Amino acid sequence: MRILITGGAGFLGSHLADRLIRDGHEVICMDNLFTGAKRNIAHLMQHPHFEFVRHDVIDPFKVEVDQIYNLACPASPIHYQYNAIKTIKTSVMGAINCLELAKRLRARVFQASTSEVYGDPDVHPQPEGYWGRVNPIGIRSCYDEGKRCAETLFFDYHRQNGVDIRVARIFNTYGPRMSPEDGRVVSNFIVQALNGEDITIYGDGSQTRSFCHFSDLIEGFVALMEQDDLVGPVNIGNPSEFTILELAEKVVQMTESDSKIVHRELPSDDPQQRRPDIALAKSKLNWEPSVPLEEGLRDTIAYFRDYLDG
Repeated sequence: MRILITGGAGFLGSHLADRLIRDGHEVICMDNLFTGAKRNIAHLMQHPHFEFVRHDVIDPFKVEVDQIYNLACPASPIHYQYNAIKTIKTSVMGAINCLELAKRLRARVFQASTSEVYGDPDVHPQPEGYWGRVNPIGIRSCYDEGKRCAETLFFDYHRQNGVDIRVARIFNTYGPRMSPEDGRVVSNFIVQALNGEDITIYGDGSQTRSFCHFSDLIEGFVALMEQDDLVGPVNIGNPSEFTILELAEKVVQMTESDSKIVHRELPSDDPQQRRPDIALAKSKLNWEPSVPLEEGLRDTIAYFRDYLDG
């Protein structure tokens, strides 16, 4: 097939491009390079089945494809809060442009949604039927509400126009090609440890997250797109739960760093718990993650060592 990935030069988009090309598909990678990077796709630039288009999904576009993966949106708080209006435009107008294209082409279209649609949850773990607890006017709302609105658009296009949609809710994901400046907890801790800097924990570190290796996540994406029964939303993430303090201690140990752990004030609207209920993905997609945290951290640490040395 011929497949469009918006946000294709990003952390997850570039790994998805690798997987689809390995499967024999042609890939068009569309990215405005706000958070994506050419280095993530440099190894694909000369591949006969790969094409890079520099374009912002906020602006309409036309390509001829069989499938669309919409991954375009800054996904870390530092990046999505940098220009909040741009972030919500990317989520909402980007979704509309992808859906209009899918409607015209009768193409299957995938939305990379997020566990942030659940906000700071009062249900734990979070099943897909939980509607969430989100602040609509907070500093994270541009991302949280943007993604919630994008889901609404996807389901309205599906109901009203018969567009063939798939919606995945992504939980914390990590691995090689994360940006060292993205402010996410895994990359933050690893970069700080490798540089011998203090490891910064916001709050007391008791808040929990579940960490899914990118390779497991990409398998979940493809499994969702390749079946015909489930449109979603479906949680894709790792249900193994760790406190932020546990993660920091593990990173210090694995990097053999002398870094000290220090605490800072917890940011506004930061969720206290985040863990997916993946029963739906297991039953309908026959998918569950297989990479344990320590194994995934090993290749991520190796990547950042090379990145910082280079």
